[in-house]
Amino acid sequence: MKTSRFTPPPRVLLGPGPSDVPPRVLLAMAQPTIGHLDPAFVGMMEEVKASLQYVFRTRNNVTLPISAPGSAGMEASLANLVEPGDKVVVCRNGVFGARMADIVGRVGGTAVLVDNAFGEAVDPDRLADALRKNPDTKLVAFVHAETSTGVLSDAQAIADVAHRAGALVLADTVTAIGGVPVETDAWGLDAVYAGTQKCLSCPPGLSPLTLNERALEKVKGRRGKPHTWFLDLSLLMSYWGTGKRTYHHTAPVNLLYALHEALVMLQEEGLEGSFARHRQNHEELVAGLAGLGLEMAVPAAIRLPQLNSVLVPAGIDEARVRADLLERFGIEIGAGLGELAGKIWRIGLMGQGSNRRNVALCLDGLRAALAAQGYRP
Repeated sequence: MKTSRFTPPPRVLLGPGPSDVPPRVLLAMAQPTIGHLDPAFVGMMEEVKASLQYVFRTRNNVTLPISAPGSAGMEASLANLVEPGDKVVVCRNGVFGARMADIVGRVGGTAVLVDNAFGEAVDPDRLADALRKNPDTKLVAFVHAETSTGVLSDAQAIADVAHRAGALVLADTVTAIGGVPVETDAWGLDAVYAGTQKCLSCPPGLSPLTLNERALEKVKGRRGKPHTWFLDLSLLMSYWGTGKRTYHHTAPVNLLYALHEALVMLQEEGLEGSFARHRQNHEELVAGLAGLGLEMAVPAAIRLPQLNSVLVPAGIDEARVRADLLERFGIEIGAGLGELAGKIWRIGLMGQGSNRRNVALCLDGLRAALAAQGYRP
């Protein structure tokens, strides 16, 4: 088979991720590659760490990007914080909470599930009940912004309940970071991981992660090494630490250029500005969807402004609508996952893709795609 140069088709990425990457970030990624231990690159690494502290709202010394996508941040966190035999309470209200529970089992821990229905937030009272029944729990893990449903849970309330029971807290903020507040220090989150491909407007392939001193004590005090070499945080910290760096792996140099530029752009706008922009465009989208007779799948109080779950009207072929948007308008939106497969669309307004132009494009495309199936508001 002969291959030729690949040219991606023009797309407007309005799904659950990745989001559109702005030209500044693409240009940064196209700069010449230098060595991953080059003094200039090491200086840039320090700036990336400081910028991630800003985004996570933390002073944690251990704040670094894992050289792999957000799922690796999940696995790195659990593989290092969970030892064989540890009991972990996992709050499951969507697909990614279920994935956490799966990883807990794979690293030798025992997962205790606290279930909420898809489309509901994590219930701190259910968590408290589970912790009363399992007083030997070492860790509570939850998804702050559940990408499969578009639900935002109360991270501070969850952390308070967990800490009263003496457990560490791990938060998945892959979809949250940069789009809604993540107050790592103020909320007492012990370990937090994220992804670059959503509200940070950076290509996928890196997973920012931060650990406080309590979590770090757990990592350093393990009885044995974690099952993973590549995601062993004690080794990664030797590469990302201050002073003389120890070679661990060849970091994705150009992708880190991209993250650096994306974080520069976010700081130029300011976190509060980013949160407000995501909220405003979300509200305009919701109003426009209502004008089309479409309903949201999640109550307003727990909706993610960057990930909008929309109920599919009766009689509409949801996959055909998505295909129509892609083929006729170059717009990508997402399908439902798990229990919500075939029942919702997931419309992302993430990072630099959260703008009024994209809101209008999405609404115009949906209007045409629905009309093609005979739908009338």
